[in-house]
Amino acid sequence: MSHPARVTKSVLRTARKTTKTSRRQDYSSSTKRALLDSATALFTDHGYAGTSLDEVVAAARVTKGALYHHFPSKLALFENVFLRVQERTTADIEKAIKATKDPWERAQIGLDKFLEVCREPQFRRICMQEGPVALGHERWQEAEKAASYGIVRGAVDDLLADLGDVEQLGEAFTAVFYGAIRSASEYVADAEDPDAASEDVQASIGALLAGLRMMPAHGA
Repeated sequence: MSHPARVTKSVLRTARKTTKTSRRQDYSSSTKRALLDSATALFTDHGYAGTSLDEVVAAARVTKGALYHHFPSKLALFENVFLRVQERTTADIEKAIKATKDPWERAQIGLDKFLEVCREPQFRRICMQEGPVALGHERWQEAEKAASYGIVRGAVDDLLADLGDVEQLGEAFTAVFYGAIRSASEYVADAEDPDAASEDVQASIGALLAGLRMMPAHGA
């Protein structure tokens, strides 16, 4: 049978170790977050090539060693920033389309929200302009698809289910709409007047949605 005093000491030692570990984890998490925050701001303002790691650590108020503990290279840091911005965008769009159950309204809301994001400096610079250059076109396409293809597929499936008897076209329609939205995002991001470009895209994709909605009436 263990002596009560020994048990108490053992519990205290375990508690101290747990507290120290927790504090180290919290510090590590806060350091990583500070690096990502500072890198996001700098990549948005100066681009990938125009941002140095010295500037990132200075803005985050951490050491170069702390940076390399979390990110082995500048490219790895940028990729983490890119993915974080993509994930936040996906979450914002998913939240927006939950406002209604009508599949046509959901598709329109999702499109409007995405085009709104494409006009934001952070997403426009990091995800649309710097992403393909820094990551390479193939890796950029993979990351883009991972972030947004599921939303497009869900929207298309809901639209086709509402039309009835055309669900077998889901894969084809998803490919068409995903390609259209990707091209539209690049069009808006590269435009001198993103707001005007966004209005043109809304009208164009709106026409595609209207045509899709008329399919049953024409016996398609």
